[in-house]
Amino acid sequence: MTQLDGIVKPKTRRSKRFLESRAPKLIEDVKNTMIMKGGNASQTVTTALKDIEFFSKKSDCSLFLFGSHNKKRPHNFIFGRMFDFHVLDMFELGIEKFISLSQIKTSKFPEGTKPMLIFAGEVFDTDNEYKRLKSLLIDFYRGPTVPAVRLAGLEHVLHFTALEGKIYMRSYRCLLKKSGCRTPRIELEEIGPSFDFVMRRTHLASDDLYKLAHRQPKALKPKKKKNISHDVFGTSFGRVHMQKQDLSKLKTRKMKGLRKRKGEVVKEDQEPKVAKVES
Repeated sequence: MTQLDGIVKPKTRRSKRFLESRAPKLIEDVKNTMIMKGGNASQTVTTALKDIEFFSKKSDCSLFLFGSHNKKRPHNFIFGRMFDFHVLDMFELGIEKFISLSQIKTSKFPEGTKPMLIFAGEVFDTDNEYKRLKSLLIDFYRGPTVPAVRLAGLEHVLHFTALEGKIYMRSYRCLLKKSGCRTPRIELEEIGPSFDFVMRRTHLASDDLYKLAHRQPKALKPKKKKNISHDVFGTSFGRVHMQKQDLSKLKTRKMKGLRKRKGEVVKEDQEPKVAKVES
């Protein structure tokens, strides 16, 4: 490949296919994570990285996770993501408590199961740093986009709780129990790993760059349809415009029960006959 005025031109078909695979797309590829271990890493960080790697794959990555350990910042994780091959956001989280997958002796779910993500804590909706962290964690664990999920496939729950400056991550398996009706009863069983994080340092992208990273191509934007609105539950409402109708010419269905009988017609000046009763 040759580079002229900042433009890379391929020389071979293989390099052309490589550049086409890295070019911007209307529908981007599934995000993958690159997991790295620092030169000085504790056993806690090493085991935690292996458990997180259970949910991740290594390839052309837009997400990264770096684990390290030193005296100043023990048991350290750095979560980050890239945009246009540049660092967008980074969060440094310290591990205060960790329980691995092997320490919890329960049955696990199959690898590649799409998790359900739950975020509890007011700061996830009010604080700017926690909003970005929530967005980053969704990118990390959301998995591939699928058109539909069967009920039996909803068996993994990742729960994040923000409370008093700490972030608690718990992993559960959904158990479908009999309830006596069509809808099953749900029970959660903790399977690990379990983390108690504390936020240390952050590196956030500027508002302009963050807005640019969320820009959607015009080809993917849904075309606005006239006279159609949606409520908060996604129900569609349509408005139909019609000309004014003359109801006097409206033809209705005739019923026999509403017809007037000849014997029931009584003139105004004539009194109705009263039947004689013999005593």
